[in-house]
Amino acid sequence: MSTIRGARERARIEVTAAIKDEARKQLAEEGAAKLSLRAVARELGMVSSALYRYFPSRDDLLTALIVDAFDAIGAVAEAAAEERAATVAPTQRWVAAACAVREWALAHPHEYALIHGSPVPGYIAPMDTVGPASRVGLVLIGIVRAAARAGDLTLPPLADELRADAERMAADFAEDVPPEAVAALVAAWAQLFGLISFELFGQFNRVVEAREPLFRQAAGELARSVGLRDAGTA
Repeated sequence: MSTIRGARERARIEVTAAIKDEARKQLAEEGAAKLSLRAVARELGMVSSALYRYFPSRDDLLTALIVDAFDAIGAVAEAAAEERAATVAPTQRWVAAACAVREWALAHPHEYALIHGSPVPGYIAPMDTVGPASRVGLVLIGIVRAAARAGDLTLPPLADELRADAERMAADFAEDVPPEAVAALVAAWAQLFGLISFELFGQFNRVVEAREPLFRQAAGELARSVGLRDAGTA
């Protein structure tokens, strides 16, 4: 009986992967707004009712793709930061993580657009996406937290009108990180993704040619803005 159950589970995993692979092809060709379960089923030679046993709706399939993308981009940031945890300074870990995120985005532009591009009309992301979506931010927070504990953090200025919000954010998701650094970190996180989006969506066309050096320098400057003391390169 366990052999049969195991075979069924393996078959379900394989079919689920095939469905998501075909859906990613549709994302590349048509965009997320036009993703269709019927079209995915047709391309896989399945009847729609069979596909619905795996993903009851388009939104369920979109959520699975979004979670996969957030997990993938989070994993590369975590690996880049962890690889250098014991051997390099905090800013080098920050730059390495940021560059890993950029490289993933350039290699997976349609998946990046799904999570950091225009919202999909009619789709509301469920709570299932919150944890995966937090992974890159948590990597950056971890780098700053470690620097603060080691005494390698210089607190950036914080406007009086932002202090209450910064203290709330520190309590919510960045325990043991000074509020001054948390406010700067949120701004730096947004700017890192803004730089990637500008490059990926064409805003740098005919403007910036040396895009990797620009990003690496900007990532180092953002590390300094958060209060990390050295701006070395990875």
